Amino acid sequence: MYEMKKKGNKNIYILFLIMALVALFTIICYTLFLDSKQYKYTDSVIGTKIYYQKEETTTLDTVLENITESVVGVSKIKNAGTTIFLENSIESLGLGSGVIISEEGYILTNQHVAGNKYSTCYITLKNGVTDNGVVVWASADLDLAIIKINMKSLPTATLGDSNNARIGKTVYAIGNPVGFELQRTVTSGIISGTNRIIRLEEENKKTYMEGLIQTDATINQGNSGGPLINSNGEIIGITTIKIEDAEGIGFAIPINIIKPIMKKLIETGNFEEPYLGIAGYDKEVIPYLSSNINFEKGIYIAEIDRTGPLKNSNLLTGDIIEKIDGIEITSMNGLKEYIYQKQIGDTVNLTIKRNKQVFEVSTKLEKMP
Repeated sequence: MYEMKKKGNKNIYILFLIMALVALFTIICYTLFLDSKQYKYTDSVIGTKIYYQKEETTTLDTVLENITESVVGVSKIKNAGTTIFLENSIESLGLGSGVIISEEGYILTNQHVAGNKYSTCYITLKNGVTDNGVVVWASADLDLAIIKINMKSLPTATLGDSNNARIGKTVYAIGNPVGFELQRTVTSGIISGTNRIIRLEEENKKTYMEGLIQTDATINQGNSGGPLINSNGEIIGITTIKIEDAEGIGFAIPINIIKPIMKKLIETGNFEEPYLGIAGYDKEVIPYLSSNINFEKGIYIAEIDRTGPLKNSNLLTGDIIEKIDGIEITSMNGLKEYIYQKQIGDTVNLTIKRNKQVFEVSTKLEKMP
């Protein structure tokens, strides 16, 4: 009797053990099934261990959707209207695009869209809210402007590295073509060229925009001031102009030149532009000016402000700036980017080449007049 009872108890223990093992196996299988929905298992054998890598869940459509949150409409007229069928709507309404680059309300766009420093414009966010904006910095030479609106906790875009722009890379342009009805339109293309130069003529005055990124992504009227982004959703340029007589030829201003300005604005709320007092061109622009000017590298000094920081120097028109503070300079955009990082009153040292002679010139940066 005792042995039968003991045997019965043993059978019950075995049954419970089997049930527990089945339950545990079921839980493990179910867990692996759920995990397979979230992870992609890739064997990466190191020694005798296997490591598993999580599958990327951020897709291109998500990237583009997120970046459009920070794209805004810019208008010089408060009641800009919404129809694309108005005659000359872009010109009459002053429509353009911009992109939020700080939660504190800083917006980057073109100077020809926003206007000069201290001018006002109107910003329309994705949710339809419109706010007054004030231009806190602008450069007609670069065709860039920064607008400030009094709003906080805004969706922002990420700035990339325009020095990494390479021909053939996929890019996307986002903006408000022809009117706010088609706001935040996304077009795609590739980088068709880098370091492009465009000659502009206005009122019998010739100017040159240097270092531009060329793309075949469609840039329509109203796109001006919108972002050109890479496949990671990073801004590498701000769209500026297109060739009207040709298809698929548009241009964007490299983003790196604006970074030191934005850094100072965000950190201090102010940007006072340091001034060197020269106008110059790199070797890519010189063929537009003269076939008799030849130099291997640096910046050709075309004009010196004799009331500015270099008024007492021995610099001459035609001298070549090869370095600044020991750093080689190959473009005016590169020189400006370096100067923007400095403070008014800082001393910079220029390495100058005149014919075969190389000498140094030091000067203190002044406030932009």
